[in-house]
Amino acid sequence: MEKFNFKKFSKELLIDIVGGLLLAFAVYNFASNAGFPIAGISGIALIIFHLTGLPMGATTIALNIPIIIICYKFLGRDFFIRSIKTMIISSFLLDYVAPLFPVYEGDRLLAAICTGVLQGFGFGMIYSMDTSTGGMDFVIMTIRKLKPYMSIGKITLIIDVIVVGIGGFLIGDVESVIYGFILTYLVSMVVDKYMYGLDAGKVTFIVTEHGKEVAEKISDLTERGSTLLKAKGSFTNQDKDVVMCACNNKQMHLVQEAVKKVDREAFLITMESNEVRGEGFKEH
Repeated sequence: MEKFNFKKFSKELLIDIVGGLLLAFAVYNFASNAGFPIAGISGIALIIFHLTGLPMGATTIALNIPIIIICYKFLGRDFFIRSIKTMIISSFLLDYVAPLFPVYEGDRLLAAICTGVLQGFGFGMIYSMDTSTGGMDFVIMTIRKLKPYMSIGKITLIIDVIVVGIGGFLIGDVESVIYGFILTYLVSMVVDKYMYGLDAGKVTFIVTEHGKEVAEKISDLTERGSTLLKAKGSFTNQDKDVVMCACNNKQMHLVQEAVKKVDREAFLITMESNEVRGEGFKEH
């Protein structure tokens, strides 16, 4: 039996609370009064709240039950238990904490932007801890398990566009649908940026005949290590070195300067890197 890790549990609990607060503020304090459709179980709970007055948090839990039963076998016991904890916390915050704060009654576009950004950060924080708020999150994570090459933000966008489109059709308000699509795009963009983009940087491949010297100069200027690969030019048939180096965006200029100082004839390829894990970067 795995030993209880208090530090890890405390971190997860803190993320649940902060992420749950962001989601609660997004739905209750910005979306509820704006009248545009939002995606997922929260959107359905919001519609029921307007029609019946039933608390959104409790409604969210009730709507989650059939989805949990369907998706349980794909996601596993541990993810299920973590998600139940997160779902209860976020639902409590939605019903009992968010109402303590004023509801935004200003411009609908600003409400849509705030809803999208707050939900994006809230979901991003929760997803990064390998948990969820249940509901459509279970569906998203199940699709992610089946199709791991798709980012969570992209899956979220596809599902939410469908749900918002259906909700907009039922509402019959084209302007509301547009606002719904704006916040849906913002949610998916912020989720991906939070989960993958915060550790984004550059990766460069330098084709040169002076690989060791280039790697040493990069190390001198940036304190970053490099990987030397052996290659052969297809046109000249000569042996070449390929220096591969991952760095953050600010260090890329120094890498270019290092190459310039050692070999002005080098062939340099620079690409975006969504995330780098390992020594000197984010932990695995």
